[in-house]
Amino acid sequence: MPAGKYYVGDLCYVMTDAEWDLLHPMLFPERQRTMVEGEHFVNGKKIAIYGTAFGDGTYTDQHVHGYDVDSGSIGCILVSDIDASEQENIVGSGNVHDFPSGFHTSSDGSCLTFGHIEIETDEDEWPEDDEDEEEED
Repeated sequence: MPAGKYYVGDLCYVMTDAEWDLLHPMLFPERQRTMVEGEHFVNGKKIAIYGTAFGDGTYTDQHVHGYDVDSGSIGCILVSDIDASEQENIVGSGNVHDFPSGFHTSSDGSCLTFGHIEIETDEDEWPEDDEDEEEED
């Protein structure tokens, strides 16, 4: 993806209904049971989108920033490519990150990577919390 300021989160919150309607058949082609993840162009706007391990919910990145999910996916889009009618939805649903140079996106099935941002979507893969492991006397 090219350098820039990106919204990272569930793209259903920041894409217009018309854009989402164009994207959905790209993600789920006829007779295909799994999502076509990766980078796509929607109305000339480049996006990246990946499915979460367990669908909807709230996930966190390595900096403990939250990402609300209602479409079972998390993606990224340039903030400047978000329609003015959807700009208000940026706050509270995902996060805006600055990528000073081009970056790669990927998924290993549970961890979604957008450049330097890693969002774990499988709670079994989350790092152990030392407080949870302390035994009670």
